[in-house]
Amino acid sequence: MKVSKFRAALVTAALGIGVGTAYCASVGSAAASSASAQASAQARDHWHHHSLPNPYEFLPKVPAFRVVSTTVRNGHPLPVAQLSGVFGVPGGKDISPELSWSGFPKATKSFVVSMYDPEAPTGSGFWHWIVEDIPATAVTLPQNAGALNSTTLPAGAIQLDGDAGTARYIGGAPPAGSGVHDYYITVTALDEPSTGLGANTSGALFNFEIDSHTIARATIICPTAIE
Repeated sequence: MKVSKFRAALVTAALGIGVGTAYCASVGSAAASSASAQASAQARDHWHHHSLPNPYEFLPKVPAFRVVSTTVRNGHPLPVAQLSGVFGVPGGKDISPELSWSGFPKATKSFVVSMYDPEAPTGSGFWHWIVEDIPATAVTLPQNAGALNSTTLPAGAIQLDGDAGTARYIGGAPPAGSGVHDYYITVTALDEPSTGLGANTSGALFNFEIDSHTIARATIICPTAIE
């Protein structure tokens, strides 16, 4: 399944994407290091002056566990490869990050992995990626596991269409000049082995349905902007 040109045009228009330079890290490049430093400065200013409430604070409190990544870093911008070429971000490749997690409750029966931008100019944020029914025995996702028709997701895992309308990872795409957007990359532990929800379920309905089955949560937050 591909993002149609019409849908991409609509989302691109809605998000204001297509111009500017991403504030994000790119390993091995002096220019990227400079951009990353600028991004970190932007992020610090953002946290101090413009931070919105964590959207998960509005949900019932659950224990936290640990999620780490060799691709993205908490408190740092999304690297270029994790931005969205589909939606016109220069250099964006829509490659999902590597993730590993530990310390979750023994009662965990499955996981959900997601990426959400609550500050997207839609009135309801933007779900970039949702993977459901990840078995409790899985404790990692390799980089680019969120590819279309992925062959590296754990057996039984299902990618939802997300707000882009395609079952894959769609990279970050903050509107040019709109300031820093907080990308929440989250691993959610559930007390059920399968959500029973289909790939076409909206992000909002999906998260409403899993709320009563959520027993723990781990999150990496990547504040990212496009100049």
